[in-house]
Amino acid sequence: MHAIIETGGKQYKVAEGDVIFIEKLEAEAGANVVFDKVLAVLDDDKQTFGSPMVEGATVSATVVKNGKNKKVMIFKYIPKKGYRRRQGHRQPYTKVEIGKISL
Repeated sequence: MHAIIETGGKQYKVAEGDVIFIEKLEAEAGANVVFDKVLAVLDDDKQTFGSPMVEGATVSATVVKNGKNKKVMIFKYIPKKGYRRRQGHRQPYTKVEIGKISL
């Protein structure tokens, strides 16, 4: 069974037991979270699509850890003007393990 969920402005296709990296959630490691924005539930023999959400469908997950991605360097440069700016950015993420998909 698969589900398409929305969190952090992005959509993810998940199955039970998957480990995914999503935008940072305000939850500690080991906490249970429930995603109620389920766009579709895909089973072997039937598919349920929402308009826009599937009523009563939830996906439960467990937070594995919170962290930051690798640093991305931003370098701004204007030639012949002496303008150079260097900045780094590390995007925070939450690693979750998908538990049960219920319809």
